[in-house]
Amino acid sequence: MIFQLDDNELWFPDPHLGEEDGLIAVGGDLSVDRLLLAYSHGIFPWYGFRENPERLWFCPLKRFVIFPDEIHISHSMRTLMNKHLYHVTINKDFAGVIHHCSELRIHERGAWLGEEMIEAYTRLYEQNLAASVEVWGQGDKEESSQLVGGLYGVTIGPAFFGESMFSLVPNASKLALIYLAQVMQAFGGRFIDCQFETPHLKSMGGRYISYEEYMRLLNQ
Repeated sequence: MIFQLDDNELWFPDPHLGEEDGLIAVGGDLSVDRLLLAYSHGIFPWYGFRENPERLWFCPLKRFVIFPDEIHISHSMRTLMNKHLYHVTINKDFAGVIHHCSELRIHERGAWLGEEMIEAYTRLYEQNLAASVEVWGQGDKEESSQLVGGLYGVTIGPAFFGESMFSLVPNASKLALIYLAQVMQAFGGRFIDCQFETPHLKSMGGRYISYEEYMRLLNQ
């Protein structure tokens, strides 16, 4: 069952009533309050802004997550990290990260990170409800430093809800994810919500948990 939302009433249906692919609702706005309510229940917006006239909201009941203490660091990644070719920061350039994530996919069919979504997540960032991880590499001149990879997502309670990542050089997004997991592990973060399984994220330690387990961890 798919429920219709409007801009005036702030609510979401029970995710157990949604479609098999996790789609539970259409419509509604992208206000901070609605996004906060959505992510607090494992719900997120995802729609091709060119193809779909209305916003789509998803909440899969099988949740693909990475636990910070289970992040997989391959031998090749450890070798790369030990070379110190890049340095990693948090919240140094949220705008740069989200725009790179958008630009790399903006011409693809189903591209979802358009101006409307960028503005919505920027509002979350301005209220400390979103964060970015940046990977920097040296430019042609020694004093220059260039953004070569990163990721961003929503931060609520003990969880990081990953939204998108990018790499301009090999393995930059993996570096960002490893750094995020290490910081979360140091400060008591519970899990990284990957939203959907990909081979890349599975190789980094992603696995499925039930929606009930997901919500139990989120509410701790």
